Amino acid sequence: MKGLNLKVEKGETMVIMGCSGCGKSVLLKLIIGLIMPDKGNIWIDNTDITKLTEKEMDKLRKKFGMVFQSSALFDSLSVSENVGFSLSRHTNMSREQIAQVVTEKLEMVGLAGSEDLMPSDLSGGMKKRVSLARAISMDPEIILYDEPTTGLDPVMAEEINQLIVKTHDRLTATSLVVTHDMKSAFSVATKMAMMNDGRIIAAGTPEEFRQSKDVVVRQFLD
Repeated sequence: MKGLNLKVEKGETMVIMGCSGCGKSVLLKLIIGLIMPDKGNIWIDNTDITKLTEKEMDKLRKKFGMVFQSSALFDSLSVSENVGFSLSRHTNMSREQIAQVVTEKLEMVGLAGSEDLMPSDLSGGMKKRVSLARAISMDPEIILYDEPTTGLDPVMAEEINQLIVKTHDRLTATSLVVTHDMKSAFSVATKMAMMNDGRIIAAGTPEEFRQSKDVVVRQFLD
């Protein structure tokens, strides 16, 4: 990052684009506090997370859900245990209550009845769906997606795009989607930003990006 500046409004779906290695995934890790910046500030709901203790940061992270590029499921846990992982660790819900939430979230992502499957039983698209169900298990206010369609065929990628839109609308969450998949970007975004050389070089609506005359933006989109 080189003086990167980005503002995301509550309820937006902000898509962050840029070439491989430009720092998109690092930006997500900074936002959720997995790494801390050497300087500068990160404000979430009027709280500067760079000033928080680890205990305070853990409490703030409960506002987040994250869908990792590799899905990052726990191989030794069933689908049900993966989706209910945060609920069992961070709430006082009973097993029956957790099971009810798990069923509800799996139905939301189109995987009803998959509770007893293991990650090794799942296709790439199913793993993404389980990862999303886990991310929304605690009804987060902010959902981060790191390359959600990477490695998927075009049909499954479009299904994931529609799932991102449906999840946003149902939870009224603020979403940040990192991608270099242009079809995905324009399918889900209400706002867009482009990173280059550690900075945000353009930000605006999808239509503003389509009309952009910026050389770097045009090269990327075309």
